[in-house]
Amino acid sequence: MKNISVIGSTGSIGTQTLDVVRRLGNFRVTALAAWSSVDKIEAQAREFRPELVCLYDKKAAAELKVRLADTGIRVVSGEEGLEEAAAGVPADIVSLSLLGMIGIRPTLAAIRAGRDCAFANKETLVCAGHLIMPAVKRYGVRFLPVDSEHGAVFQCLQGEDPARISRLLITASGGPFRGRKKEDLAAITPADALKHPNWTMGAKITIDSSTLVNKGLEVMEAHHLFGMPYDKIEAVIHPQSVIHSMVEFTDGSVKAQLAVPDMRLPIEYALTWPDRGPAVAAPLDFTKLPPLTFDAPDTENFPGLALAYEAGRTGGTLPTVYNAANEWAVAQFLSGKIGYLDIVRSIEKAMLAHDLVKDPDLDAVLAAEAWTREYLQKG
Repeated sequence: MKNISVIGSTGSIGTQTLDVVRRLGNFRVTALAAWSSVDKIEAQAREFRPELVCLYDKKAAAELKVRLADTGIRVVSGEEGLEEAAAGVPADIVSLSLLGMIGIRPTLAAIRAGRDCAFANKETLVCAGHLIMPAVKRYGVRFLPVDSEHGAVFQCLQGEDPARISRLLITASGGPFRGRKKEDLAAITPADALKHPNWTMGAKITIDSSTLVNKGLEVMEAHHLFGMPYDKIEAVIHPQSVIHSMVEFTDGSVKAQLAVPDMRLPIEYALTWPDRGPAVAAPLDFTKLPPLTFDAPDTENFPGLALAYEAGRTGGTLPTVYNAANEWAVAQFLSGKIGYLDIVRSIEKAMLAHDLVKDPDLDAVLAAEAWTREYLQKG
């Protein structure tokens, strides 16, 4: 029996992680953590009976403490609570899927405590990969990607010599607006953008997928996870979402990982690696698959991806500005305060105005995030 702490337990990845844990039957949940979803995390706590539950929001945590008074489960809150959930209870592996930069500190806490990590918080690597990956090496922990694309690359690299990698080919569905021109996108509403053709995900990542910003974040994440320069990471539009990513080697061979679009598959692989668990999704029926097609990303009408390459290659605090500007803009769009095209415009505006810090420590990364939000809020 292995112990697992699930940070971000009420979100899309977190709930699917708990579903995988249910199916595997050989994990004991020792901690749960989320932002503020009292009802959801109470139900999870009563089912899995962890030692500790954290809600970042202190008011929500106070309510949860009253609700769970009959269970003996300890309830904590704030950044300290997230770090305790990641490092303060027994855990062989920590699942990390909190949205946003709030995931940086618990990720570092888990690594420093010697915990293996099943990782799905791309913003943490985008903004602080230069701090996270050296810590992974220093503390000798396994850092296992959960995102479908990075999980696919990870599978393709098993048994391979990293020196023989020619390219990482990160696939993208293209989102619901693939093929449209900028003039067709101006009137897009949040309801339109939340209709992803293949995947069931949270609101923020679904919007990011539609703008190709999500693919930009994944390119930067892949740079840190696999130590690849940006000229060896290529995004490829693959609308069917059957091939989740590919790796090309120096001899011209290409390995691809294929599966139905179900996040439980990469989650299970991260939790059970180097073994494979039982099937958690339907297998592919190759006789019924549609034709698999590929195309280059349209960076003219969806410039968020090109901006991500610019931010990644520049480095320093610019990836943080890219990420923070996108988080701010997506929240504004979802609340009806800005238009769809204003999301990427806000990213570009903040990147152009930012005074770069070339080798930021964690305080400088967090300061860049705060500056970005303040700058965009002022208009």
